[in-house]
Amino acid sequence: MRLTPGAGRDIDLDRVDLFDLDLYTSGDPHPIWDVMRAKAPLHHQVLSDGREFWSVTRYEDVCRVLGDHREFTSERGTVVTHLGQDDVAAGKLMTSTDPPRHTQVRRAIGAKLTARAVASWQDRIRQAIVRFLEPALDGGTFDLAEKAHRLPMIVAGPLLGIPERDWDELVQLTAMVTAPSDPHFQHGSEAATLAISHHELVTYVTEWVGRRRSAGGEDGSLLDHLMSIRAGDAPLTDEEIALDGYSILLGANVTTPHTVSGTVLALVERPEQFAKAQADPSLVPNLVEEGLRWTSAACNFMRYAVNDTEIGGGTIPARGAVVAWIGSANRDESRFGDPHQFDITRSDAKHQVAFGFGPHYCIGAPLARMTLRIFFEELLQRFDSIELDGEPQHLRSYFIAGMTHLPIVAQKRKTP
Repeated sequence: MRLTPGAGRDIDLDRVDLFDLDLYTSGDPHPIWDVMRAKAPLHHQVLSDGREFWSVTRYEDVCRVLGDHREFTSERGTVVTHLGQDDVAAGKLMTSTDPPRHTQVRRAIGAKLTARAVASWQDRIRQAIVRFLEPALDGGTFDLAEKAHRLPMIVAGPLLGIPERDWDELVQLTAMVTAPSDPHFQHGSEAATLAISHHELVTYVTEWVGRRRSAGGEDGSLLDHLMSIRAGDAPLTDEEIALDGYSILLGANVTTPHTVSGTVLALVERPEQFAKAQADPSLVPNLVEEGLRWTSAACNFMRYAVNDTEIGGGTIPARGAVVAWIGSANRDESRFGDPHQFDITRSDAKHQVAFGFGPHYCIGAPLARMTLRIFFEELLQRFDSIELDGEPQHLRSYFIAGMTHLPIVAQKRKTP
């Protein structure tokens, strides 16, 4: 998606379609979100097929919707691609389960993903990223967005216990889940694409669990760890293990590649920011936070109101679907100064909510942050400059803000 300063003046919110895929592929939703925050912080839309949803766009309202499971439940579905059809995995899939059970499962999985736990993987991740960047050193065209889709599996595949021969298939399947209308990933209709990818991913993890049980012992991987988790007084069922493994695969593959490509594009378009980060490596962690804010790769999450709930100057009826727009919250002028400026020195970048907020805050955030930090450390160390070598192509999705193509040419950094 693009940013068109000042484009919001003539927007008629009664005619806005937030599910218009062209808006995200070739347009720019930010002017619309700007007007919504100012004039309609609670916005209601009815789709042509009769499905309806309410939207919140202000930072505080987004945090409230995502943060209070007693007012806004996750147990009917959390992603907009499932709007109108309750999640059949509710209460079993961690992301579609409310506390206290969600907390029990999350705590057990999260113990393997704390900042301290993932620190031991730093050297392996750095080696993987160095290998990833090597093809760009020859000065030819390097399609960063296309290559970056595989980056999370290069990093997380060994940690999850997934053999390399399966990485490309899993990258394709997770992309099908999150962008089922993009021609790069679509197989038939959007509904068919979702059904195929969901079935294949759950089947993959189910078969993986079966092989591990037959083999016996433990391999120390994160998926192996799922088999030992207990929620309350009972171990997870094989179905719950398969569903949570599916969720971990999605989380690993979805946002990091788009944060990488979107942040690099921001640096290409603002060479002074690239130079600033290169001159002062201590700015890299803040560059990561600003990149997360700027790209907001998971640009929304969905919840359902438990009861009639007042928010944003209006009321969401009981059982009404509400979409919390992360991409808008991260450009809210009440929270971020000059929010439509990409600035790696800003002091408020750490308040971004790109990883969500509340009980369902991204469990893999420490690993993602470390991966992004290492990526930009290595990028800035190896290249003097980066330029576009073609037009970026944006992902056709109203759930994930990202790119399918970002052709660049990088100038190798001269050694002193």
